[in-house]
This record gives sequence, C-alpha cells and structure tokens, in this order.
Amino acid sequence: MPRARPDSPLLFELPLKPDFALEQAARREGLWPVAGTDEAGRGPLAGPVAAAAVILDPDDIPAGLDDSKRLDAAAREAVFGDILARAVSVSFASVSAASIDCGDIRKASLEAMRRAVAGLCARPRMVLADGRDVPPGLSCIGRAVVKGDRRSQSIAAASIVAKVMRDRMMGRAGSCDGRYGFEIHMGYATARHRAAIDAHGPAPRLHRLSFAPFRA
Repeated sequence: MPRARPDSPLLFELPLKPDFALEQAARREGLWPVAGTDEAGRGPLAGPVAAAAVILDPDDIPAGLDDSKRLDAAAREAVFGDILARAVSVSFASVSAASIDCGDIRKASLEAMRRAVAGLCARPRMVLADGRDVPPGLSCIGRAVVKGDRRSQSIAAASIVAKVMRDRMMGRAGSCDGRYGFEIHMGYATARHRAAIDAHGPAPRLHRLSFAPFRA
C-alpha cells in the first residue's frame, strides 16, 4: 500500500496545544465537515487496536483537548465526557487481536480508523488522520497529519475517545480474567504482564500471537 505524503513538522514547529487551524483551512476550501481520526493500542501484546473519529462543532469546542498521552486518566475521562456532549458526531471502532494476527498492526490500525470514520452519523468531506498514512477506503478526501494529535483539535479529540474506550475494554478484560492484570497495564509489555504470560501462557482471543514473545 503506497503511503500518502504527509507534512512532517519539526518539533519546535509544534504548537503548545492542538488548535483548529487545519480544520478552518479545509472549511475555507469548502471541505466541511472535517473529521479527525486516531488510534490507540498499536504497541500492546494484548487486546484490540482501537480508533475513534470525531467531528467537532467549531462554535463549541471542548476545553482541554490535547494528545491523549499527555493527559492523565482522570483528565482524559473528563474531556471524554465533554467531547461526547459537544461534538457533532463521535464514532468508535476496533480490530481484534485475531484480525491483527491475520495481517499486521499497521493495516489493522488503518482499518480501525476507516471503520470509525464510516460510523460517523454526519458524512465528512475531509478526514485528518494522525500519522503518516491515510486510511484506505475513505469516502472522502483524507490527509495524513504527522503528530496530528498535537496539532489538530479534531485528531486530539479522537485520540482521547480511542484511548478511553480501549482502556475500558481492557479493564473489562481484566475483570473477566484476573490472571494478567489487563486493567492495570492495558495489555502493554510490563514486567507484571510478561511474568503472567510466562506463568499462564497467552489468553485466548486476547493476546496477539504474531507479536513477540509469542511469535518466537
């Protein structure tokens, strides 16, 4: 799959907080509404990769939008509720560990983003996607935005929704199978998680068997 050619900002060119400039530029070109999309969970050893898509109301943008990785859990939850209350449309999708194993994590992440965009109740005319790739199969123009969750408020909103929803899924997995501590590490390769894998092996339908250490 050929990669889109994104802009690649230098670190010092990044704004202190994401803004609405990319969305407003698209609006001036007649490309409205604009959706932002981002994923969560590319790196863990377990669980789905998740994605969200968000269309913000330019006249009612939630306060506190930022890259989800720069917010603690309490702040993410607070902004998450505000996004759901104020956004024009919000959609969430995920791709399972088994589907990741059938392909690769990059393709699964892009597919999750495509599904999230397709689930929006308002059809966007442009999609701003975090990263270096535009999800294939979009029904509108797409633009890859490097470090988009630190540049675009729409992408930042999507990153928060994706992270909160995926964390809730992993919390539920931890309540159903307490051996691995999914509710604590969300499937990432912590020492506790690796020790649980050594003791119990992979959890059916949850661990990504194409990832190390399972692949070996």
